[in-house]
Amino acid sequence: MTAFAPRLASKHALVTGAGSGIGRALVERFAAEGASVTVLDFGREAAEAVASAIREQGGRAEAAACDVSDAEAVRAVFAALPRLDILVNNAGIAHIGTATSTQPADFDRVYAVNVKGVYHCLHFGLPRLLEQKGGVVLNVASIASKVGLPDRFAYSMTKGAVLSMTLSVARDYVAQGIRCNCICPARVHTPFVDGFLARTYPGREAEMFAKLAAAQPVGRMGEPAEIAALAAFLCSPEASFITGSAYDIDGGTTLLR
Repeated sequence: MTAFAPRLASKHALVTGAGSGIGRALVERFAAEGASVTVLDFGREAAEAVASAIREQGGRAEAAACDVSDAEAVRAVFAALPRLDILVNNAGIAHIGTATSTQPADFDRVYAVNVKGVYHCLHFGLPRLLEQKGGVVLNVASIASKVGLPDRFAYSMTKGAVLSMTLSVARDYVAQGIRCNCICPARVHTPFVDGFLARTYPGREAEMFAKLAAAQPVGRMGEPAEIAALAAFLCSPEASFITGSAYDIDGGTTLLR
């Protein structure tokens, strides 16, 4: 675990969807900056593996398994926390389809995780932040919340909701010492991307990876550690004057829209 300035010392952070990809990079960076972290993921094995790796590097981490679409499961997780200073709503699932090709069951499934999951964590997490007389919420949205992406109807709907929830929470709780922002990544190289390519383009993974990377003006995908660096800043005291903002981290992708 790389050592960073302890900007988050004495803080406790919970990150959803932290068993891999961007979520894993977030908890690793937060721990490296001095926070104790709760690694929350749908799969207990993945959460335990990440928490164990952080502890082996000298960090403080605990694992929790939870389906964020399940209100009672989320309630139990937040009730068990020793304290909460930083909440990062990162868990989400993807879907490819237009308004006509997206089936009702698919729409409901994406909504349940990406929208209701964020709501559940806000509903049960904000009271814990208020116990500490303030704190930080960071939501992971997407450039899909701001621009029209092809074949991303349901996914874009959910990320637009995440952006709107960010603005609402920032406005409602600013006087109570809670800051709320969101980040809007473009395509980031995660295990999800590798799995998608393997399933969709067997034998053509390298070709399609290069094509997807080249679609962003900087000529590559983002790295989870780059997302984590921005997140760590926004959750730190250095960003104490920032709330109600949505940060693009997209390799220039929105320049083309």
